[in-house]
Order: sequence, then C-alpha cells, then structure tokens
Amino acid sequence: MTATALGLDAGAPAVTGASLGARLRRADRARRLTAFLLVAPLLLYVLVIFILPIGTMLYRAVYDPDMANLAPRTVAALQDWDGKDVPGEPVFAAMAADMKAAQANQAVGNIGKRINYEIPGARSAVIATARATGRIRGGPFKDAMINADPMWGQRDVWVVIKRAAHPVTPFYLLQTMDLHFNTDGQLTSVPANDAVFRTVFIRTLNIAFQVTLATLVLGYPVAFLLASLPQKLRNPLLILVLLPFFTSLLVRTTAWVVLLQSHGVINDTLLALGLITDRLPLIFHRTGTLVAMTHIQLPFTLLPIYSVMSGIEPRLTRAARSLGATPFTAFRRIYVPLTLPGVGAGCLLTFILSLGYYITPALVGGPDDQMVSSFVAQYMNRELNWGMASALGAVLLAVTLVIYMIYTRILGVDRVRFG
Repeated sequence: MTATALGLDAGAPAVTGASLGARLRRADRARRLTAFLLVAPLLLYVLVIFILPIGTMLYRAVYDPDMANLAPRTVAALQDWDGKDVPGEPVFAAMAADMKAAQANQAVGNIGKRINYEIPGARSAVIATARATGRIRGGPFKDAMINADPMWGQRDVWVVIKRAAHPVTPFYLLQTMDLHFNTDGQLTSVPANDAVFRTVFIRTLNIAFQVTLATLVLGYPVAFLLASLPQKLRNPLLILVLLPFFTSLLVRTTAWVVLLQSHGVINDTLLALGLITDRLPLIFHRTGTLVAMTHIQLPFTLLPIYSVMSGIEPRLTRAARSLGATPFTAFRRIYVPLTLPGVGAGCLLTFILSLGYYITPALVGGPDDQMVSSFVAQYMNRELNWGMASALGAVLLAVTLVIYMIYTRILGVDRVRFG
C-alpha cells in the first residue's frame, strides 16, 4: 500500500519516535507554562500577603541590630572585656562617644530602651548620662558617667550591653517563655513577679479549648437537625445559622457588651424570672468572654459538621437497626464515626481562630481574660517593641502548627472536610 493511499504526503518527512517524543515534551511544557501563568497571580498574592509577613515576623523575632547600630564604638571596645569586673576607661569613652552621636540624631533613647528591656529604669539613666557627658571634653568619662548615674558602675549593665551587641539573639523568644540569661550566662527563669507569658499562653489555650468544646456541644445537635430535615425546611434554618456573618465582628461583640452588662437584658430577665437574687458579673469576666466567643465561632464549627452529615446515607443506620442494633447503638457505632472528619475540621478551625482573638476579650473580658494577641498589640502599638511582638507571634504560630500536626496524626489530613 502506498503513502498516498494511506493519506500521507509522500514529500513530508517520516515521523520518527524521537520527533514525536520531542513534540509531546513541547506540548507538555506549554501546558505546564499555561497552568503556571493561570495560578501565578494567586501565588504572588499568597507570597505578598501571607508568606512575606510571616517570614518578616520570624526574622524580627531573632534579629535585633539596635545596639550594634547605635553603639558601634562600645560594641567594638567590649570585644576584649573579660566580663569579670566593670570595664575600663576606653569602654566608657566609647560609650560616651556613642551617646553623643546618638543624641545628635535624637536616638539616644533607643539605646536606653534596649537596655531597659533587661534592666528596668535604664532608659532614663541613659538619657540623663548623655546630657551629663555631652558637656565633657577629653575625659575622663568613667567617673563622670558613674557620677551621673550609679548604674554604670554595675557589671550587670555592661554584660547586658555586650550580649545585646549580637544582631541575632534569642532574647525575645526566651522572654516569651519567661526565661533569660543571667549575668553569668546561665539560662534561668525570670523572677516570679515578672513571669507572665507562660500564664498568658496557658490562658489562651484554655479559653480556645473551652470555646471549641462549647461550640461542639451546641453545634453538633443543630447540625444533626439540619441534616435530618427536608430541603424546604433546611434552607431557611441554614440561613439563620449564616446570619451572624452578615454583621462585623465588632458589631456582634458590642451587642454582647449591651446584653451582658450588670443592668443589661440578661441580668434583668433573670431577675424578673426569679432565677437569681443578685446581678451576675457577666461583663469584664471570663463568662462573658466565653459566651461572646462561642456565639461568634459557632458557625465555624457547625458548618463543617453539617456538610459531612448531609452526605451520610440514612440507609446505613437503618441497616444497623435492621440487624438488631438499638437506635442509640446505631447512632454511636455508625453515625458518629462517619461525622468525625467534620467534627475534627470544625473543632480545628474554631480552636485555631480562637487562639488569635483580640477584640472580643478586650471589650468583654477583664484583665485576667486577655490573650496572647492583646500583648502582641500592646508591644506593637504602645511600647513599639517589634522584637517582642514578633516573638510572641512566632511562638503562637509554632503552637498552632504543633496542634495541627497532632490533629493530622490522630485523625489524618486526608479525612479533613471543611465543606
């Protein structure tokens, strides 16, 4: 049979296996390039909005160049200091020169602020010393600085300055765990009066766990009811579940402030019904925080559970009952295990979101109800301590990742169903 009879051009070159393979590879590369170009905007968005800020936060948690940048002469002079006693005149002269230069740039307070992180009251001492030594020409500076403030005659201050000279430091991360290096270089716990962050992290985990448990107890029966109802009744009730999303978080929290106050609707109603004799302390209290957070987080737990329940075939429980199982046994042995992916996804979502709550505890809770996010905001907005704020965020991120790993280990990431 000829090439013409087969429909091929007799003058065209024969298609070999090598040339066909090259065409297939070019087509595959073109398809991959097209797919990449389609997702490139999303990847760029994730990089700029998510990965880059988290990377910056982790970087700032261990990077502190203030002392090295503001006091370079002192840092260089302390390199040969053995740390056994107060350094000599060259170190004091270097510090005086650095303070003079920083004062000219209106940055001398930043030197004191960095020392103040470890030695309270150091900032005012540095500012006062800078003014005193600025009038001295040619020294000696050691006696002048000690006379300006006795702090400079203490070895501990110079140990802190030398340790702060390293741009990469574990100082902030250790502070978030109530740990620090003492003047002898040993890792110890901070004094009991200054130890706050362990309590704050435990409180944050405790509140998140209680809110997650409350949303599960309230949401599971509602999800079961929604999944069991006919479609014409299910949709209106589902809209009621989604109704809180139509208002902002701040509006919902403010509404709870009105409801929970001492002369609010809830206390007035309980008094009118005779259920209580004294008004309950609901506002600025742990109870109010839990109630408000549970209300806000309830749909996040309920919807994944409902999504899984709506896909469970009713004939499975009917088959179990036809084989002799009681309704409760069929529910416990057949239905509940099938809903675990939704329960796990909803609880995980609520728990992680609850770890980062700030507005609700700030408006409804009291001083003992503030979570990690409140301290992050305080260090960022009030104290301008970006290193400490970043360290707290990094530790909270690490806790979240550990919880997620435990969850995937127990339930399995392949069984996660959010919708």
